[in-house]
Amino acid sequence: MESVREKLQIFVRRFGLLSASCCDECCGEQVSMVQSHILFEIRRVGNPSMQRVAEELGIDVTTFSRQVKSLESKALVVRRVSPEDRRVSLLGLTDAGERVLAQIDRYMADKVEQIFSCMTPFERETVIRSLGLLNDAVSRAGCRCEPQEEKIACCK
Repeated sequence: MESVREKLQIFVRRFGLLSASCCDECCGEQVSMVQSHILFEIRRVGNPSMQRVAEELGIDVTTFSRQVKSLESKALVVRRVSPEDRRVSLLGLTDAGERVLAQIDRYMADKVEQIFSCMTPFERETVIRSLGLLNDAVSRAGCRCEPQEEKIACCK
């Protein structure tokens, strides 16, 4: 019998492989899976600081900075100095970044729909509800079961 860890490990690997092939197949951009996550997080939060996105994704600042420079060179991301604190860099998506992310969104929505097409409506709803519960529990467990706003899986 598979353990919970095994089930999670297999799911993450299979879904990760699906995501890894996305940019080659959907938008033609050479955007890595990490860069795709960065673009997604910038849009989700709306002009976040570099530090916030790096922490949210669990990437050290040096590695994160290299990824952002790569996205800037592709004209997908812009970096601005915060008006409140000149030491803080804020990130935003360019129009091209928005278009690439929209293409990735459509590709991933199609893939998720393919997966869900193998399920009944009740099973779909159960999975969606369960993913929400799992995300909430992961967030609380990382913070000694205290609800956290705006944190996905950690509370740095």
